Amino acid sequence: MNISVPRRVTAAAALAALALGGLTGTTASASPVGAGGALAAPDIPLANVKQHLTDLQAIATANGGNRAHGRTGYKASIDFVKAKLDAAGYTTALQQFSYNGATGYNLIADWPGGDPNQVIMSGSHLDSVTSGPGINDNGSGSAATLEAALAVSRAQLQPTKHLRFGWWGAEELGLVGSKYYVNNLPSTERAKISGYLNFDMIGSPNPGYFVYDDDPTIEQTFKDYYAGLGIPTEIETEGDGRSDHAPFKNVGIPVGGLFSGADYTKTAAQAQKWGGTSGQAFDRCYHSSCDTTANINDTALDRNADAIAYAIWNLSTGSTTPPTGTVFENTADVSVPDNGAAVTSSVTVSGITGNAPATLKVGVDIVHTWIGDLVVDLIAPDGSVYNLHNRTGSGTDNIVQTYTVNASTEVANGVWKLRVQDKASADTGYINGFKLTFP
Repeated sequence: MNISVPRRVTAAAALAALALGGLTGTTASASPVGAGGALAAPDIPLANVKQHLTDLQAIATANGGNRAHGRTGYKASIDFVKAKLDAAGYTTALQQFSYNGATGYNLIADWPGGDPNQVIMSGSHLDSVTSGPGINDNGSGSAATLEAALAVSRAQLQPTKHLRFGWWGAEELGLVGSKYYVNNLPSTERAKISGYLNFDMIGSPNPGYFVYDDDPTIEQTFKDYYAGLGIPTEIETEGDGRSDHAPFKNVGIPVGGLFSGADYTKTAAQAQKWGGTSGQAFDRCYHSSCDTTANINDTALDRNADAIAYAIWNLSTGSTTPPTGTVFENTADVSVPDNGAAVTSSVTVSGITGNAPATLKVGVDIVHTWIGDLVVDLIAPDGSVYNLHNRTGSGTDNIVQTYTVNASTEVANGVWKLRVQDKASADTGYINGFKLTFP
């Protein structure tokens, strides 16, 4: 991940104008066929991903300690990935570009089949900084993307949509490789990319679980995967222009992705829900010589690799019905006092004509150690109360669920609230997120 000024993320999610043509999100499933007709994704072997990281470390060690643009370590890295994909049946192409007087390379790999007019593309930057081998940044994303691509081959997947994978050069110098790729795509080819998924730093040693909040469908796909594990996520806030999804987004291609954190400090609230050490960076070896194979959290790497496969399978093999919906979301944490007063999280709905729908989707993400203590209500702008959860679930942790509410008697526009009250002692938690989706 390259360095730039981080953006300020708003609570409102992307509007339907960014909705993915031809993508459909699903819920987590262990069955052979998931929701929406999508085939269930395979488990990605952690050992395989770690072996790719070991190989990238060996390449860096043999080439001056890094895999940076214009250095022999980068070319050896791209050749390593290409050989794996060629053997697995992909059609691969090296794209050359020049930057700072050196030749750079992107690697593009296409899996045969699928609708060529609906392309699901996944990518990661393969280069490191000159000061280290770049195993978390971004060997982790590159290795997991590679293994997901190899899993497609092992399964001989026949997706509805066409699958393409990319490994980018010179990201650390300003997204140079991915910009070159996007800028040299004819507009007709850009229009065929239904979604680009980006994976940059997914094995940070003090990890968080961050999801990009760009395209609503891609975002929800990743959130659904983590909801199936009972793991809360947060919106990625370290900067919209710091990785290779930015060039795609800038030309109107829907984007999304995962991130486990860089040089920002993990807060106490984040440590409470994810573990790890508060007051310490997510990755203390960011852009440093210590970003080696010892700088990886296996659990985060394993979960994120599986999430990549989940998204690829679900977004490429499910229904081709375009999603609809306008999303209003609040991701600010709200502490729920133990056996105390009710608290609320609010969203302001605007731009919706008439009344709310009979199928209003209410997304609830509450981190709590005993949800049997909780009463959860949706409060309409006129004060009407719709109960969502009333002290059920006994000792189950967390409420990560989407409820359907018949709100057809309510005016849509106005302030809607999620109200949560803990009505018993000894357990604590907080509202992690609340959103409304209007069809």
